[in-house]
Amino acid sequence: MVGKILAAGLIVLLLCACHPHPSPVSEKTSPAPLPPKQYASLPAQTGSEKSSPQEIPCSSEKPSASNPTSPAENQGNWSLEFPTGEESNDDFSLEVIPQERQKQGPDFDIPIVINAKVEQFIQYFQTTGRKVFANWLARSERYIPFMKSLLRENGLPEDLVYMALIESGFNPYAYSRSKASGPWQFIYLTGKKYGLRSNWWIDERRDPEKSTIAAAKYLKDLHDMFECWYLAAAGYNAGEKKIAAAMKRYGTEDFWELTKYRYLKRETKDYVPQMIAAALIAKEPEKYGFIGIEYQESLRYEKVKVPEVTDLRLIAKACEVDLDDIKGLNPELSRWCTPPNFPDYEIKIPSGKKELFLRNFEALSPGERFQFRTHSVKRGETPARIAKLYGVDLEPILELNRLSKKSRLSKGMDLLIPLPKDQDQKLMAMVKKESNGGNRHSKPKEMTYTIKKGDSLWSIANEMGVNVGALSSWNNLYPEKKLMPGDKLEIRLTKAHRALDDPHGKQPGKEILYVVKEGDTLWTIAKKFNLTVSEIKTWNHLNGTNRIHAEDRLKLKVGSTKSQL
Repeated sequence: MVGKILAAGLIVLLLCACHPHPSPVSEKTSPAPLPPKQYASLPAQTGSEKSSPQEIPCSSEKPSASNPTSPAENQGNWSLEFPTGEESNDDFSLEVIPQERQKQGPDFDIPIVINAKVEQFIQYFQTTGRKVFANWLARSERYIPFMKSLLRENGLPEDLVYMALIESGFNPYAYSRSKASGPWQFIYLTGKKYGLRSNWWIDERRDPEKSTIAAAKYLKDLHDMFECWYLAAAGYNAGEKKIAAAMKRYGTEDFWELTKYRYLKRETKDYVPQMIAAALIAKEPEKYGFIGIEYQESLRYEKVKVPEVTDLRLIAKACEVDLDDIKGLNPELSRWCTPPNFPDYEIKIPSGKKELFLRNFEALSPGERFQFRTHSVKRGETPARIAKLYGVDLEPILELNRLSKKSRLSKGMDLLIPLPKDQDQKLMAMVKKESNGGNRHSKPKEMTYTIKKGDSLWSIANEMGVNVGALSSWNNLYPEKKLMPGDKLEIRLTKAHRALDDPHGKQPGKEILYVVKEGDTLWTIAKKFNLTVSEIKTWNHLNGTNRIHAEDRLKLKVGSTKSQL
């Protein structure tokens, strides 16, 4: 009898030893499913996983935290083209890699599960996406150390930093077709909800420090809701309402279980395995074949407070560094100066330069620190007309003087006009003379413009900074006339149209908005406007992987256009 019992026990022991078990790297697993009733109060989100910015009213006082980005669909031309295929993902494999195929790796503070889908993305990063991923790795060391520190200070796992790796490749200037911006790819409304300001002067979504703090707050809210980092990451991608609705529909809070169904889009199902794959490679790049990566130096800086509308060149001068060093540390600044209505704006300067800056900046005279002109409004003048008179953009005049485009100006009212520091005083004297009516008969400069496919009188007038009615009169055309490619137009440019020097470039001119046409390239646009490709890239925050498309809008700072023969 005893022998039979021992034999039965031995058989059971052998069967247990042969049965495979999931073997995640981390001991931490997703929490057990909660009863469906706990999600009954959460509204189900229908339709697309991410509401587009256009569908959400900007005046909403309590905007929902919609998805800031998605690595496959929303990150524009600079992103990797992940092998996502069609929307349905019913063949998603949950095969857990046997223990003998999982080697002991580095420690993680987020759950790490290696399954077939994770291995698929590891292989993709090693092959098709290798070049781009290697660039991401090289840039990662500049941001990972201080981003991890910020996540830790906000009570979050440090390894969530690898979400920024698949969101943007740690590119502060990353901008998606869904208008998500910065290293953490916030859309406007979600960024605003978490304290990131975005306007004509500044876009704090591009600030690596401020956006990381905002991402930490958002992820903490998501984790408080779902109590699982995989679901929190999926909610960051798809929006928390979409994930809550999926959990309610299928009665589970297991992310891997949710991936078996059609409700979530493939980009969301792939988001977590992409993050795991990226984290595994980033922590042990040599193990996965990424050898000889030239990592950028870690970002180190100090902060100093400066008055509002302080020219960045003066800050660079006071620090005794190049202007590009200041711009590189402050990617959130969209213009040539710090924003108005920020009397003590904290700007980042190179580490070790604080005392030198304070000493040199204090020695600057008030006239060197600021470059404004006070304009006394005359009868009939409008903000737009005044902006055109000085050859500057309308938006900063409205911002500084707290006006709107439809504001009515009173005679004798004083307006503050922001001017680039290098403005030519002779040209300013000419502007002043013209505003007083003393230079109305100055001889204009004439040029010839060759019409291209897609041009209209309005678009040409906008590009050249002239009145569409005047353009029609010069060429004996009526405004609605259809233009024929190859035809020539006469354009007359007065000195008032080219009154200002570009504050950051070498050429005099004004800023225009150029609508890209079919067949345009950066080189042809640069040639047309007497610019360089490098200048266009700088003004529009483009890098080597960016491509332009028809109907895109580019900011150009132009003086005159080359005649087209």
